[in-house]
Amino acid sequence: MITALKMDSVRDLVPGVVLCGTVAMAASFLTQHYTAPVMLFALLLGMAFNFVDPAGKFQPGVTFSSKTLLRLGVALLGVKVTLANMMGLGVLPVVLTVSGVLLTMGLGIAMARLLGRNSAFGVLSGGAVGICGASAALAISSVLPRGDKGISERDIIFTVVLVTALSTIAMVLYPIFTRIMGLNDTQAGIFIGATVHDVAQVVGAGFSISDVAGNTATIVKLMRVAMLVPVIAGLTILLRNRATAEGPPVTFPLFLLGFIALMTVNSLGLIPEQVAGVTSDASRWLLVVAIAGLGTKTSLGQLLEVGPRAAAIIVVQTLALAGFALAALLWWS
Repeated sequence: MITALKMDSVRDLVPGVVLCGTVAMAASFLTQHYTAPVMLFALLLGMAFNFVDPAGKFQPGVTFSSKTLLRLGVALLGVKVTLANMMGLGVLPVVLTVSGVLLTMGLGIAMARLLGRNSAFGVLSGGAVGICGASAALAISSVLPRGDKGISERDIIFTVVLVTALSTIAMVLYPIFTRIMGLNDTQAGIFIGATVHDVAQVVGAGFSISDVAGNTATIVKLMRVAMLVPVIAGLTILLRNRATAEGPPVTFPLFLLGFIALMTVNSLGLIPEQVAGVTSDASRWLLVVAIAGLGTKTSLGQLLEVGPRAAAIIVVQTLALAGFALAALLWWS
């Protein structure tokens, strides 16, 4: 009886998971042939399938992909981070990383209130800009409240689209900007790692300058990825005793424990390089499937309803982070 119920539950998930997986594969194919982020392709293609009845047979699998697979993908991100790499560059990148996240989230909350949005959107956008773009937006959204006092799925999609677009622009412009400002390769790598939103764009921008800049940018970026731990833990503690708009209090996310465990094991050198590579690829794939699921639940009309005020918040956060990082580098030197 129990086995039969479990099989029925799995069968319910299959149509939606297959849909999201198909969209993710199409997005990956397009990324290999055209210069654009896979997350952006997954979102746009997912939105093209918004006509699929959300209350029909696809709904359980789409929800599973956009929630459960998302959390698993974020947990597996921990395999990319080692404490030795993060501490090898000295104090400045650590200060930049922590201060940058506090700056973007604080600015996001202030601007959100000023422009008539709730604080949750400021936290969401600030985390996306300050930490690691689309991945951070997805991770943080999993612990924020929903409804009138929280965020909506269109807020998440809008944030992912805009930070991905800005990250792509930064990948092209920031290497030129670092040369104009006279930064050396190490300084350029720190600047790019501390300011560009998505990991893939950080790697592209850094190595377009030099190997030194690319390696430095990647390490600094992984420091920002590690900031998911204190940010999500802090949000969970703050929200734990508050009822969300849709149900019970927020509980401590198990996926964060998975992230910490993998980061710790990887820092101890216990994960073989090949296993780490496969796990990293699996993490990215799961996040692409999750974003495809979110895309199928959002129409273009809903996305446009988020409005220019939300866009202004994210753009100002991005510019403020870049200005802060540049000022810190010039002052430190």
